[in-house]
Amino acid sequence: MFNKAIVLKSNVSEILSINSPFNHHNYSMKMEPFELFVEDYDQWYEKNPSFFRSELKALGKVIPGGIGLEVGVGTGRFAKELGVEFGVDPAINMLKLAKERGIKVVAGVGEELPFVSEVFDYVINVITICFVKDPGRVLEESRRVLKHGGKLVIGFIDRNSFLGKIYEEKKKMGHKFYRYANFFAPAGIIDLMEEAGFSRFEIYQTIFSPESQHRIEEPKEGFGEGAFVVISGVKESF
Repeated sequence: MFNKAIVLKSNVSEILSINSPFNHHNYSMKMEPFELFVEDYDQWYEKNPSFFRSELKALGKVIPGGIGLEVGVGTGRFAKELGVEFGVDPAINMLKLAKERGIKVVAGVGEELPFVSEVFDYVINVITICFVKDPGRVLEESRRVLKHGGKLVIGFIDRNSFLGKIYEEKKKMGHKFYRYANFFAPAGIIDLMEEAGFSRFEIYQTIFSPESQHRIEEPKEGFGEGAFVVISGVKESF
């Protein structure tokens, strides 16, 4: 699936991939819905094309060139559109779709990435931060696999936005996906990124109202208006 000698920290016999066993007890989030409802998950992008395209435009503002990794690649929708070469995810059924979309995939979790240190120019994390068990550890691992000066890009739904409040209500009602989510405010994400050793932040926002589902919107700098927020930071030396 990819050049194992360059990026994987385990030897060939220990490589985690969709072709080898993976220890489900080490999953960093509740995986049942992501394994059982892959089609429902993937169809969201077909049913909400304007939301998806607006999110892509915001992410595109900060994603640099070079070799990229998506942590929580899912079915590969974002990675394919953004040109991200590598993807990692614990949900095997989702990885199968991501592989079909041309992503070089490996099974694994964000808290213990199966890659050697300092190999990627950028790492993206889209919505995944809301579902992991240990967000701080995920960002530390992202920093580890980034080259010096590499960029971490996080896209998420602002819990204080109109959409964040809708998702919080769905969580309370036991929604099959959102029941497991922990939504963040932008300040909380910035704090986590600073603690993990990132700085020089860039912030963009999009999806400004319920009407946004009917049009593709241009992102604005900052946060506080848009439901989808993108924050990027650069790996600095401690």
